[in-house]
Amino acid sequence: MTKDQESKVLQSVLEHLTDDNKYYGEYGRQFLSNSDIYSLLNNPLNFRASSQESKALLEGRYFHTLMLEPNKLDSFYIVDATTRNTKVYKQSLAEQGVQMLLLKSEVDEINFIADRMRSNLQFFDLIYEEGNQFERPGIKEIAGHMWKGKADIIGKDHILDLKTTGSLKDFNYKSRVYNYDSQAYIYKKIFGKDLRFLVVEKRTGLLAIRDVSPDFLASGEHKVLQAIEQYEKFFGSNALEDVTNYYSYEVL
Repeated sequence: MTKDQESKVLQSVLEHLTDDNKYYGEYGRQFLSNSDIYSLLNNPLNFRASSQESKALLEGRYFHTLMLEPNKLDSFYIVDATTRNTKVYKQSLAEQGVQMLLLKSEVDEINFIADRMRSNLQFFDLIYEEGNQFERPGIKEIAGHMWKGKADIIGKDHILDLKTTGSLKDFNYKSRVYNYDSQAYIYKKIFGKDLRFLVVEKRTGLLAIRDVSPDFLASGEHKVLQAIEQYEKFFGSNALEDVTNYYSYEVL
């Protein structure tokens, strides 16, 4: 295949991955991603197992859409109910035929933190700088496997990633628990730029910027290589073990 042909194939793949239904659906499953890291490292039995969308994920999607693609907000369903146990909520859920609806009170909270982020001049300039690209997919071969990623914002010097947190005080620690280190490593490989986290605390609207260190990236690389080892062991073309026989082992 010539370089021109390779470029056309790559462009076609990226066009497909721009569509969220394909990125998160069957088409996108031909690639590994950071969302696979947790199950591969902690419970391969759940690797790519179907699951219902959680409240946190739904709120996160709404926040990102509000910040970066507000023209797509119509795809979210919002109900003015006090809780998800009310008759109003259950009736609306049945009518819309989705897994979960956002409560109006939750949307109000998301609007609050979005306003806080947009009203800060430095954050606004970083997010909406001329030339920034939003929600851009990319692919890259890492250690013999193709990986995908979708950048919130491709900026001039960094990949910018919007994060919400319950506690800024705990963010640094939890960033490794939630595998933001492997995300930073994968995205640097794919997009060629360091990841910078723009963080807002949910309850207070406090803002923070977190850049990544070489140690953080090294931690991410270690996780990716471990995940690949698990993938090859149980799911690769030359898999040597049946995943149903998986167990963990440690010395206490």
